[in-house]
Amino acid sequence: MQWKSTKETTTILLKTAMATEQPVPKTHRALVLTSRAEKPQVQTIPTPQVGPGSAVIRIIQAGVLSYHRDIYSESKERPYPFPLPLVTGVSAVGRIAAVGSDATSLKPGQLVFVDSYIHARDNPSVGFLSGIHEGYTSGSQTLMRGEWKDSTHAEYAKMPLENCHALDEDRILGSPDKGGLGYLVEELAALTKMAVAYGGLDDINLKAGETIIVAPATGAFGGAAVEVAVAMGARVIAMGRNLDVLKSIAARHERVDIVQMTGNLETELDSLRKFGNIDACYDISPPFAGQSTHLKSSILALRHGGRVSLMGGFRGDVPMPYSQIMHNNLLLRGKWMYDNTQMKALIKMVETGVLKLGERAGLKCAGKFVLEDSEAAFTKAENYPRASLVLIP
Repeated sequence: MQWKSTKETTTILLKTAMATEQPVPKTHRALVLTSRAEKPQVQTIPTPQVGPGSAVIRIIQAGVLSYHRDIYSESKERPYPFPLPLVTGVSAVGRIAAVGSDATSLKPGQLVFVDSYIHARDNPSVGFLSGIHEGYTSGSQTLMRGEWKDSTHAEYAKMPLENCHALDEDRILGSPDKGGLGYLVEELAALTKMAVAYGGLDDINLKAGETIIVAPATGAFGGAAVEVAVAMGARVIAMGRNLDVLKSIAARHERVDIVQMTGNLETELDSLRKFGNIDACYDISPPFAGQSTHLKSSILALRHGGRVSLMGGFRGDVPMPYSQIMHNNLLLRGKWMYDNTQMKALIKMVETGVLKLGERAGLKCAGKFVLEDSEAAFTKAENYPRASLVLIP
C-alpha cells in the first residue's frame, strides 16, 4: 500500500502520532533482515526500552535510500558489513515516546529528526551508520553490535539522546499564513542527504561568494550538495553526465552554472577554466565512477590555494595530479558524513528558510510506503535516485 503525499494525509499522520503517545509497548512491528539471501520481512519483536542516555522514538517515517536493496542483498555493489538479524533503516522523523532519566531538554511528544550517524561518547572519531554500515574498527562494531544495533524501519527505535534533534514543528510544518514554512513531513527526508553535503562543505570552510565545483551533481547526494552550497552563499559549477538534469538544476538558481562530464579530461578542463578562479571542489562520486575524469579535471581547475572535499564512495585508489596539487598548495580533505554540530547548523538553516527542502529544492518525495511494501519502496528508490522516499510504520 502506497500512501498519497498530500497535506491532508500528512496532517492526519502527525495528529495520530500525537494522539497515541503512550507508554512504550512490549512489542512492535519492524522490518527485519535475517539473511542477505532473503528479503527483509515485517516481524513483531520486543520494543526497545529506554535507559540513561537514550530515547525511544515513535517513528512517523523513515527514509529509503536509492541503494537500500544493494545493501540488504548479496549484491557486490555495496558489501557493507553489519550484524544479523537487523532492523533496517536510516535517518527518520518521529516523536519522543520516552527519554532516559538524564534527559534535560527532550520531552515525550516532541517532533524530532533522528540522525542515523551514531558516535561513541568516549571517542567521537568512532562512528557507524544505523541500519547501513558498522564500520571497520572494533569500536564501531561494538556500537552497532550492542546497544544501538537496530534502526528505524519500525514502529519504535531506540537512539542516543544526542541523535534526536528537536524540530520547530510550528515553523517547519506550519501554515505560511501563521509564519510557517508549510513543508510536508515527508519532505524532511531530504535532511539526510543535505547533512552529508553540509558536512563536507563546512569542513573545507566554504564561504559566501566563493565558487565551488560539485561533481557529480545529478545524483541524490550531489543534487543536495548544490542546494546546500547555494544556501551557504556560494556560486556553484554543477558537473554531471545528464545534461537535462543539469539544466533543470541551473534553472532554479541564478548562481549555478553547468559543465557536462564527457570522459575527456581536456574538454572538461577547458570548460571549467572558462569560469575563472575556482576556490573549491566537492566530490561525491558513487563506487562505480572510479574511471571518471571529473575528479582530476576539477582539481586541475582550482586556483592556487584551492580546497578539495572528498566524500565519494571509491573503494580503490584514484590517480591524483600530485605535482599540480603540491605546486598549487591545494588542500585535500576527506570527510565521512558530518558531526553533531553540523547537523544542528543544517536544521537551523532549514528553520530560518535559508535552505529549501522537497520540491522547492528539486528533491521531492517520490512516495510513501507502509513497511509491508518495502520491496516496492526499494524498487522505486532505485528508479528515482534524486528523490526522497519514506517508509511509514
